[in-house]
Parts: sequence; C-alpha cells; structure tokens
Amino acid sequence: MVSENAFTNRYQKWCKRMGYNFSAAKASDLYFESLGHIVTLPKNNNTKLLIQTAAKELTAMNELIAVVRGEMTRLAKELPEYETVHAMYGVGDTTAAQLIAEIGDIRNFPRRSSLVGFAGVDPAVDDSGKNVGNSKAATKRGSPHLRKTLFQIMTIYLRLAPQDEPVYQFLNKKRSEGKPYYVYMTAGSNKFLRIYYARVKECMAKLDESAKPSETIE
Repeated sequence: MVSENAFTNRYQKWCKRMGYNFSAAKASDLYFESLGHIVTLPKNNNTKLLIQTAAKELTAMNELIAVVRGEMTRLAKELPEYETVHAMYGVGDTTAAQLIAEIGDIRNFPRRSSLVGFAGVDPAVDDSGKNVGNSKAATKRGSPHLRKTLFQIMTIYLRLAPQDEPVYQFLNKKRSEGKPYYVYMTAGSNKFLRIYYARVKECMAKLDESAKPSETIE
C-alpha cells in the first residue's frame, strides 16, 4: 500500500493528464476512504485455493476472449470495407472489426452528420438551437460501444502523436486550447468518423459500380 503523499502525487498527475482540477483535500478524502475498503485474507491453504481457482478462471476467460476476437476479425475480413477501415491510422484488427460491427453498412447513413449523430459525438444544442457553450459538449446519444472504440483509437493518436495526421492535428489543437479531456477526445472522434464516412462511402460506391452489369453495344 502506498503512502498518502505518494497517492497524492499520483492523483495530481492523473488530474493534469485527464484535464481535471486537482484538489489536495479531495486526494486526502479518497486516500482515507480507500483504507476502509481494503480486504485482507489469512495466509492458509483455503486462501491459496481461492487465489488459484480465481487465476484459472481468469486465464480461461482470457483464452475465450481471444477466440471470440479471432472469430470476429475473421468474419470482418470477409467484408468489402474491411481493408479500407483497417488502413486508417490507429485502427488494428480488433478495432476495425468493432467499428464495422457497430456502424454496419455505411450506406444506411445518408450523410456524415448522420453517422456522427449515431455515435453521439456531435455537439449538443440548447433550447434555442445553438451549440452549448464554447466546449460544445457531445450529445452522448447512439452507441456507447462505438464511442468507447473511438476513444481507444484517440488514445493511440495521443500516444503516438503522428504530426501529419489530420485527426491528431485537430485533437491536439483542441487539447492545446485547454479543452477538458472528454471534449477534445470527442472532437477527435467526430473528425475521425467524418473521414471514416468519406473513405468507406467511396469504397462501397466503387463496389456498387463494379457490380453493375456492363452495357453491350449491338
């Protein structure tokens, strides 16, 4: 268990990274509240058995998750838009499958704003129809699973910091303006989805065009 000072320092760094205001009093409250929730077990054979059983269950669950992810990726690779999605920066095998699964057929969305609204990363509006404040909080409608996947991708952008990527440039611009964590992550997700829409829409349009029967001249 860490000391109160060590916890406070870590909490302060976390607040800075996440864009939250640091409070020493809040850190102290969290520290002492946590002390009442620490559970200790006696060092005996029963405790050892419990730990071993739990470890085996966790291992089995991880193996099952790996199988499900593998099957999910295999099925996603059979879809015509998979390579286009997978080629986008920050998207891997799993996140490509997650994006396609949550979004579905891009042709179901008549415009980019429809997809952004479906994900719930579009700016909210007030009763007068104007954007809410300068931070433009997201509506949080639509699929929470899609938003989670988008935030995972935004985290990759922040970690790798690709200077020539439009999504990172936009994301970093919002962050450098002092926007809160959730605001700049949502703004980056919005930008990413608009690019996703354009690229996948173009991919499916080419597919539809190639599927048309060729005209013959008699």
